[in-house]
Amino acid sequence: MKRKCWCGSQLDYHDCHEAFDKKLKQYKKHGYLIPNHKMIKNEKQIKAIKRAAVVNNGLLDYIEEHIQIGMTTQDIDDMAVAYTSSHGGYSADLNYEGYPKSICTSVNDEVCHGIPRDYVLQDGDIINVDATTGVNGYYADASRMFMLGHVSEEAQRLVKVTKECLEEGMKAVKPWESTIADIGTAIEKHAHANGYSVVEEFCGHGIGKAMHEDPYVYHYTPKEKTVLIVPGMVFTIEPMINQGTRHIHLGTDNDWTVYTDDGKLSAQWEHTLLVTEDGIEIISK
Repeated sequence: MKRKCWCGSQLDYHDCHEAFDKKLKQYKKHGYLIPNHKMIKNEKQIKAIKRAAVVNNGLLDYIEEHIQIGMTTQDIDDMAVAYTSSHGGYSADLNYEGYPKSICTSVNDEVCHGIPRDYVLQDGDIINVDATTGVNGYYADASRMFMLGHVSEEAQRLVKVTKECLEEGMKAVKPWESTIADIGTAIEKHAHANGYSVVEEFCGHGIGKAMHEDPYVYHYTPKEKTVLIVPGMVFTIEPMINQGTRHIHLGTDNDWTVYTDDGKLSAQWEHTLLVTEDGIEIISK
């Protein structure tokens, strides 16, 4: 008797994920922690995430073309609102657990969740712009670093090495071979080799019908066991790398913006990835 696959594809289970599940059971027998079915996306869901990514990527491209010294971080938020709405999308950040804006703008020693405001971008600033866009109930997430004007060599190096950390994390994604912990180990190794520290309080995450889903994607080597990486998983890698100490604190100006404890610079890059049969596909960047 035929039965529909658990993935929601509407295909017969035998033709869809039966062989996949048998393979997972074999890995479980060998001691691996295997992902649950909720972490696996079907083709329809992947296409929907990619549609959201088109808008998210376009938004970051648009910001990259227009960001400049003298504008405020609120101006960036205004651009995000106008671009996203005119391209059939909406911000996942706005009103998420009370977050008041449509994008995150984290400048210099702001690690993450910088709220757009009247801060005027200065010559020499580095800024992370983090965007999560929804289209028809599916989401894509990415962030980029921008360097404004005459940026110090130290800041340029931090931005460069942070992107390399992301790239090292992506290289560690090997379907049916690596686990989530391998991503964190690769990132941490590269950051430490370059004299930087890795923020441990924030992570990458699964994404799809919600902005934050399982798995929890570490950017350092975790003590606990982590899940096997398999095709069909969609998640972000988004390391936050600090120039000095890894320790951070919540600012007193709002309940969101996180700062480095020592006031030194922090940088972050983020991609949304699809795990394929033979590697990864970058969906949003």
